[in-house]
Amino acid sequence: MRHLSGFAALSEEFDGFIIDLWGVVHDGVNALPGAAACLARLRDAGKPTVMLSNAPRRSAALRSGMRRMGIDDALYGEIMSSGEAVHLALRDRPNAWWSSLGDRVFHLGPERDRNVLAGLDLDFQDTPDTADFVLNTGPDDHRNPTDLTEFEPVLRDCLRAGLKMVCANPDLEVIRGGVRVLCAGSLARVYANWGGDVRSLGKPDPTIYDPAMKMLGVPSHRVLAVGDSLRTDIAGAAAAGLASCWVLGGLHGEEFGDDRRSIDAAARDAGLSPIASIPHFRW
Repeated sequence: MRHLSGFAALSEEFDGFIIDLWGVVHDGVNALPGAAACLARLRDAGKPTVMLSNAPRRSAALRSGMRRMGIDDALYGEIMSSGEAVHLALRDRPNAWWSSLGDRVFHLGPERDRNVLAGLDLDFQDTPDTADFVLNTGPDDHRNPTDLTEFEPVLRDCLRAGLKMVCANPDLEVIRGGVRVLCAGSLARVYANWGGDVRSLGKPDPTIYDPAMKMLGVPSHRVLAVGDSLRTDIAGAAAAGLASCWVLGGLHGEEFGDDRRSIDAAARDAGLSPIASIPHFRW
């Protein structure tokens, strides 16, 4: 793995880029320093980009959120999100598992994530006992998002009701405005460990890269995936057969610092081989 100070050299080696959002471009509250300028340099060089996020919201909602952070639409190409993938799966019911879900849904997550279900013929239920399945978009606004035990009672209620779970964000945690908070993947992992039936859409599942690659329109050997999480971004890129760059300043920022031996060891222990690491997504 090469340890680079910025993204400029990598921009010359590839023709297209699949870029994670949270921890790379923004922290859920603010744009990260240098990220917008880096996107602008790629755009000006004629290098297409697609944003690929495990956010449990539809792509249009993510685009609106980035505008509020000062990241203009013109700086990047299209967006594919796990929330978008869940919306399409609930709409199209692509296999027997999805077809079996029914139409009464209990939503575990904040109100802002309900756009995943917009336009779908589903009935919202206030409690798990009247629902057919649970849509998990992560910690809701009524419990402490840093304390997993606060969510165990509602997960137990879902399990007693025999609900299948759709997880719209496989991430376990994220840094939001400098605070490490839980994501839907942490709740889904508990549910699965208890015997619950869970389907997650998003990285590291390689199928989420298929629509992103179609959006990008660049041969796979000329594409670089950029992300901050070994478990999802770097592992997902490897599963999809793509080269990857590991951005260290996001999820793993406090873990390694500038210790290159620890960085190399962490990737090696995970069975992953990103071609490069950079401290932040900056030129």
